[in-house]
Amino acid sequence: MKTNFKLQLMASFVLIAILLAGCAGASAQAGAQDLSGRAIQVVATTSMITDLVRNVGGERVSVTGLMGPGVDPHLYKASEGDLRALEQADLIFYNGLHLEANLARILDGMKEGGKAVAVSDLIDRSLLSTPPQFGGNYDPHIWFDVTLWKKAVEKVRDALAEKDPSSAAVYRANAGRYLQQLDELDAYVRAQAEKLPPERRVLITAHDAFHYFGKAYGFEVRGLQGISTAAEASTADVQALASFIAEKRIPAVFVESSVPQRNIEAVQAAVRAKGFEVKIGGQLFSDAMGSPGTPEGTYIGMVRYNINTIVTALSEE
Repeated sequence: MKTNFKLQLMASFVLIAILLAGCAGASAQAGAQDLSGRAIQVVATTSMITDLVRNVGGERVSVTGLMGPGVDPHLYKASEGDLRALEQADLIFYNGLHLEANLARILDGMKEGGKAVAVSDLIDRSLLSTPPQFGGNYDPHIWFDVTLWKKAVEKVRDALAEKDPSSAAVYRANAGRYLQQLDELDAYVRAQAEKLPPERRVLITAHDAFHYFGKAYGFEVRGLQGISTAAEASTADVQALASFIAEKRIPAVFVESSVPQRNIEAVQAAVRAKGFEVKIGGQLFSDAMGSPGTPEGTYIGMVRYNINTIVTALSEE
């Protein structure tokens, strides 16, 4: 068993070395490829980016998503199959901002070669937050502010048009329609949030993924864990959050689909010990969308589901 593991590990390192070695010539190869008559082979990291590329690329792209429902991108490690898919792709789209922490070296190397594209690159850095607990890095959870995610749409549109200029008009038209849908989504989230009085707009989740959501839509946001789920919450963190909930008499806290529920259950028990009962208001989709074929399996459906769940739970006495 140990020998097999060592062989697998060595094979993974070899694949990574091959991928990184090929980055220098990737840009030249990309310009020489003839894409007429076939779909562009795209690899996307998170499910939100996979959905975005499908909306913009339409029938001109064939998208492979690395991370499915319930997968935490902070902790995700690529398999050998993933590395092969990255090597064979025409284009790779990833979030950037250190979200895909364990893939950062590979993706950044491919970005330098022109094969990989960080969808966050068009966002003005002055609009991004740098929480102190994240070591000076930007908060990567940009999709929770729909207006920021529109910039990701524009980045994908431009990258596809550059890769496949003969279909640029298709990508522009698809992106235009999708951006209009996102404008409608943004208006919907704002209207739903306004149903709550300001003092009720306190969102407590398993980890601090909702900062951009709170800033855009008027919520105070607290997470048990920090920006990255790689950091474990301490007993002191649980007690501090429980004291805040009990003092403010917050009616509900929320679990996340990609974070173990036990973390929030520990907070719930600590609040109960302080003489106040807080309920779990539902499960939110944070770092991954829902299952394919469900409304929550699309970005728009996920955002609508989240705001509806939050408003319903925080409206109750």
